[in-house]
Amino acid sequence: QVQLVESGGGTVQPGGSLRLSCAASGRTFSFYTMGWFRQAPGKEREFVAAIGQSDPYTDVAYSVRGRFTISRDNDKNMMYLQMNRLKPDDTAVYSCAASRSTVRSSRPSDYVYWGQGTQVTVSS
Repeated sequence: QVQLVESGGGTVQPGGSLRLSCAASGRTFSFYTMGWFRQAPGKEREFVAAIGQSDPYTDVAYSVRGRFTISRDNDKNMMYLQMNRLKPDDTAVYSCAASRSTVRSSRPSDYVYWGQGTQVTVSS
């Protein structure tokens, strides 16, 4: 089992940056494909990015491509989401999730463990 805890959320002006972190418990963090999702009020959960177990390959949603970067450090049991040039539309609760699949899925149903989420608000 994996427990996930996000941090790094907050309020930022449009054009600003934030770095989200996801801390994972357990010794098998490297076995999991990891993902970031977000959910804005009144909207469905949306895929943001995913990263493979130990390879450098990532998938990033079109809406954030070129602005957001996903990364992980298996030695530290950590995953990150660097968010640059933030827009008001990026406002949401961001959650990290772990999947046993080797596929970098964009479907929330493929992820078995979830963090509690961290709020990101982009506003002037």
